[in-house]
Amino acid sequence: MSPSLPLLLLWDIDGTLLSSSGAGLRALRSALQSTFSISGSLDGIEFAGRTDPWIIRQIFQKFDLPLNEVTYRRYFDAYLGFLPGEMQQGTARVLPGVRERLAEAAARPHVTQGLLTGNQRQGARVKLEHHGLWGHFPFGAFADDHEIRNELGPHALRRAQEHRGYSFSPHRTWIIGDTPHDIACGRAIGARTLAVATGHCEPEVLRSHQPDGMLTDLADAEAFWGIVDPRA
Repeated sequence: MSPSLPLLLLWDIDGTLLSSSGAGLRALRSALQSTFSISGSLDGIEFAGRTDPWIIRQIFQKFDLPLNEVTYRRYFDAYLGFLPGEMQQGTARVLPGVRERLAEAAARPHVTQGLLTGNQRQGARVKLEHHGLWGHFPFGAFADDHEIRNELGPHALRRAQEHRGYSFSPHRTWIIGDTPHDIACGRAIGARTLAVATGHCEPEVLRSHQPDGMLTDLADAEAFWGIVDPRA
């Protein structure tokens, strides 16, 4: 592969770029209390790799709440209201090597990077702006586009093409994430997948889903670029 060939990196957020240390979960709990006067536990709901609408649907089912456009909007707006304050609490942090790898990607003219995340766009922006990372991503696919994560890839590819003015080969498109859902999402569009074991998924579980590459974290520049752009 020539380094002049376009390379597209599509990044997951939670567990891949950053750890919010439960800020999203706390904001969801606070929104449940403020919107519906419910203080129940959210245990038993899968969060990792899922989209915001999918998670909220499970919360509404768990507490037998009516789900419609109005109730969804009220709850999500409340969540957005609590999220910035929760990001200030605890130990929310950028994960090892992320700032360096994003800066290196930005310095490579043939590399384009965007987001492919289960967050809705407003929530993604809150999380990334808190750490000064939002500006790295001129486009993305978000849960606003579809509740099912595997449906997000085509939106990311279309926006990448609109942004750059050309299309990207599947073999030069990488989905980077920390869950089996990220790997499946990449496969759904024929892209390559890089799994990073910085979230809550055990490395052996990630390996069992056979990503094209796998790293413990993003701290090693040579290891990262050796996988996604080996001849650059």
